[in-house]
Amino acid sequence: MGKRKRLLTARERTELWDRWRSGQSLREIGAALARNSGTVHGMVKLHGGIAPPQRCRAAAQLSEAEREEISRGLVAGMSLRELARQLGRSASTISREVARNGGRQAYRATVAEKAAWARAKRPKICVLASNEPLREAVAGKLLKDWSPWQIAGWLRRTNENDRAMQVSHETIYRSLFVQARGALRAELTAHLRSRRQMRRTLEIAPNQRGQIVDAISIRERPAEVEDRAVPGHWEGDLIVGANCTYVATLVERQTRFVMLAKLEGKDSTGVVNALIARMKRLPRHLAASLTWDRGTELAQHKRFTMATDMQVYFCDPRSPWQRGSNENTNGLLRQYLPKDADLSTYTQSELNAIAKRLNTRPRQTLGFYTPAEKLSACVAMTG
Repeated sequence: MGKRKRLLTARERTELWDRWRSGQSLREIGAALARNSGTVHGMVKLHGGIAPPQRCRAAAQLSEAEREEISRGLVAGMSLRELARQLGRSASTISREVARNGGRQAYRATVAEKAAWARAKRPKICVLASNEPLREAVAGKLLKDWSPWQIAGWLRRTNENDRAMQVSHETIYRSLFVQARGALRAELTAHLRSRRQMRRTLEIAPNQRGQIVDAISIRERPAEVEDRAVPGHWEGDLIVGANCTYVATLVERQTRFVMLAKLEGKDSTGVVNALIARMKRLPRHLAASLTWDRGTELAQHKRFTMATDMQVYFCDPRSPWQRGSNENTNGLLRQYLPKDADLSTYTQSELNAIAKRLNTRPRQTLGFYTPAEKLSACVAMTG
């Protein structure tokens, strides 16, 4: 007969979730707890990667120490009223406690304590399971590739006076990842950007880029660009696919409006030509400047400036965070343009459709308005 596996203690479970939240791998957590990584994965998967809430005892409930006193008192032959006076409890409380746990002869403190925790469980029906209109609204937006964060914000904005049609992003994640809740279909997780089956923090390593000649530093960029006071200032970069294929991404800093450009390669001539073609489609007041990383694909930045009258600013070496809006958008685009996809197979029309998807999704930083709504407002104010 095989040796029975030891269950994780409460302290070990707490340590497991602390390590998981800090970003450690299953293997690292298993090594720290002297457990197989598969054991760790089983527990994390059971809860969808979301740490279960810590249970606590209500102040009015009997404590484990009080149950020990009851057990000792019963063995000593004390009456229930005597036990009640000793513990400062009502006689009826002690009577019910003893009766529900086997009576005077069978009462055991440890057994009674475990039974009390088991009875205290109050499974709560998920709000999405009990509210069909809300569930259908959430599922519909997930099918359109909206994130739970965007859906929650959009619901708050559009149903400001109807609490029944609002839900937190955390509830949506729990309904997706913890299928025991039975509210949202598991296949809807395929519409999440990360495609993960469990909740996990995503850490993105910084890009390593080279130097570029005659680059105007981002430190010389006007204050109006930095504080997003006016529209028309863009951030750009390339995203890479399989077989060294590329797509150029452009994000307007104030509205987060996205444009994509099909590329045949990474050479500066082709990249600059594609960017010029995209920017010439914009109204003049929406084409003021471009901030780029230190990639040599924009070596011909002076030709770009001459053709568009847009000044190009370059980030500091190894500082992609200085184009934060573009970095964030590139992460969102990976839902449609994964790293293992051959990006040369996408037509410009298909890239435009992907950009439209992002531009019609609400953003938290925009008060859960969409980039398209914000850009339209900018055009209307100057039209």
